[in-house]
Amino acid sequence: MLWVASSKASAAVSLVTDSVVVSTVSKDSCVTRLTADSIATDSTDRAKKRKPFYEKGLLGKAVNYLRNSNKTAQDSKRDFGFIPGPHYSSTTGLGLGLLGTLTYSPCAKDSLTPRSNASIYSDMTTGGFFLVGLKGTHFTKRGKTRTDYKVNVSTFKNSFWGIGYEAGKRDENETEFRRNKFNALLRFQWQPLKYVYVGPIVQYRWIQATEAEEKFYALNGGQPHIVRAMTFGLSMTYDSRDFMLNATKGSFLQIDQSFTPRGLTGKNYGFSTTEFTFSTYKKIWKGGVLAYDLHSMFNYGHTPWALLSEVGGNDRMRGYYEGRYRDQHLVETQLELRQHIKGRNGAVVWVGLAEPFRSWKEFQWSHFLPNAGVGYRWEFKPRINLRLDVGFTKGGGAGFIFNLNEAF
Repeated sequence: MLWVASSKASAAVSLVTDSVVVSTVSKDSCVTRLTADSIATDSTDRAKKRKPFYEKGLLGKAVNYLRNSNKTAQDSKRDFGFIPGPHYSSTTGLGLGLLGTLTYSPCAKDSLTPRSNASIYSDMTTGGFFLVGLKGTHFTKRGKTRTDYKVNVSTFKNSFWGIGYEAGKRDENETEFRRNKFNALLRFQWQPLKYVYVGPIVQYRWIQATEAEEKFYALNGGQPHIVRAMTFGLSMTYDSRDFMLNATKGSFLQIDQSFTPRGLTGKNYGFSTTEFTFSTYKKIWKGGVLAYDLHSMFNYGHTPWALLSEVGGNDRMRGYYEGRYRDQHLVETQLELRQHIKGRNGAVVWVGLAEPFRSWKEFQWSHFLPNAGVGYRWEFKPRINLRLDVGFTKGGGAGFIFNLNEAF
């Protein structure tokens, strides 16, 4: 027997053959009739609507956030996103990276001003690596001025093989030390012509080597374990890319000429640096973009061990241990095919070459370092990709990279 009671309604229950009929008379005299069959159907519908475990609670909020993270319109005034990223590398061990990205514009519908961007990032690993930093590019209205900035702090149990190609290729040269580093850069430019920006650069770097063996000082020529460098220079940029974080067309050219005077680096050091970067992008078929990058860095004068040109990193020669190969000068290039697959998914393949060298007399084709790799792309925000890359190096080594935005 089924009893229905209410302080504001009267209920009557009657048995009709095999079904139960429940009638409730409400205060406003509206009558609702529910049969046993409708009750069972309603229970079944509710059961069907129960959310799976990954859509409940905090996990559900995270899943829903990632599912809809790319829904913001590209022409919105600002768009911020934040994502954690577990990763593993044979160099640094198991780690957790935290990445945040912001794109913004002074006016939501302003098509004349390039979209500004900022990224905040941190990483820590079981191998004793810790990094926190901020970088970005800010444009004023209609792109009349452009400001590039970068600041980061890191500490890492690093390896050092010495200076030059020959030193870097010898496994027996490896010695460990802890590298503590602070880096801050500001590039402020005006726009005299369309796509062209010119202005000054200021950069400060502080690098300290601790927990180093005697072998480390022998390999770096007995140089001090602390390097401080205050750098000034002039920069010229040409930038016609359609979107600087993930270009599909246009070109980028940047030439930096900087000076690090003796006394602002140390009484034994004083040098100048010429850095050249050229990148170009072209759509070749539906969803396919061919991207090319050429980069060089030439140091003249007495350059300390920590500020030499280095092979490897998150953006070029991916997979090489950063700093294993280092010297006065460096030339490196890469060609990358980016292919959209379906929905928010994409993939890339790339090949590259690099050579560090002390002088043009020592530049040898046999010293070129080859590079190749594959990567997966997932659209986190409109045209902002989360990238997972695996780069392969000379000798069969490989490195894994987790980051936001394209490599170049």
